[in-house]
Amino acid sequence: MSELVTGEAVALELRPARLPSRALAVLLDLVVAVAVYVAVTVALVASTSSLDDAARTALTIATFVLVLVGGPIAVETLSHGRSLGKMACGLRVVRDDGGPIRFRHALVRGLIGVIEILMTFGVIACVASLVSARGRRLGDVFAGTLVVRERVPYASAGFMPPPPPWLAGRFSGLDLSAVPDDLWLAVRQYLARAAQLDPRVGWAMAERLATDVASRTGAPVPREVPPPAYLAAVLQERQAREARKAFAGDSAGGTAAPATAEVPVPPAPTAPAAPSAPAPVTPPPAPSSDGRSEVSRDVRPDGRPGTGFVPPA
Repeated sequence: MSELVTGEAVALELRPARLPSRALAVLLDLVVAVAVYVAVTVALVASTSSLDDAARTALTIATFVLVLVGGPIAVETLSHGRSLGKMACGLRVVRDDGGPIRFRHALVRGLIGVIEILMTFGVIACVASLVSARGRRLGDVFAGTLVVRERVPYASAGFMPPPPPWLAGRFSGLDLSAVPDDLWLAVRQYLARAAQLDPRVGWAMAERLATDVASRTGAPVPREVPPPAYLAAVLQERQAREARKAFAGDSAGGTAAPATAEVPVPPAPTAPAAPSAPAPVTPPPAPSSDGRSEVSRDVRPDGRPGTGFVPPA
């Protein structure tokens, strides 16, 4: 794998693939696509024998478009530039800045590939790849893509140094939208190879790249900041913004968890109160020897209460 990695975790040595390897990858992709197209066509002919000639012609054209044109576009979009032939040859389609391709890139490549590969048997694609400095065909030129090699020898000298800690967040207010992708690529490649360069040559390259970046951002390079440190800090700021944008898109596109209805929690059962002791029952007064109780003996004959003294019998 490459020793240079972008903020989107895409290997970025950006060694352009040469014509032989690209032709072999396209040939493998065409063999798979034609095999699928033949199988689908045979199945359609067997299942639509009762249709008229116009319907069969329409199905044939639709099958051609879906399999030989839509198939490669879908594969490159879902695999981020790795078709079966490219994976077998160790190739990958990336953007000019080294990032992964999107649907629009694969769509432009696929539509133009119908003309320069299918209809002309690859003649236009071969001529364009030979003329281009980075081996790009017309589809790559219009889509802003590049086919690179992923299987490259590993070298430990490509370490990209981080910016100094005292520059953390220093350039968070810069407007980096006007900086083109090819300039970012040049900054990445310089930082990855700064240790291999002559000090004077490396310093001159850093000053030139820092001046170019500053002219696009509208803010000059601070005098107290060395150009290599400025480039590392600005590149880290751009990667941090891309990461935040990617995470914000994933969180916005995710599905929210279904809301659950709140179930009322019943109150905890309280222990039953201890039964209170029964009130003491006063036993009735014992009857006296003449058969009357103490209360009845304390009542006078006229009905008024007595004094409570009972004379002895």
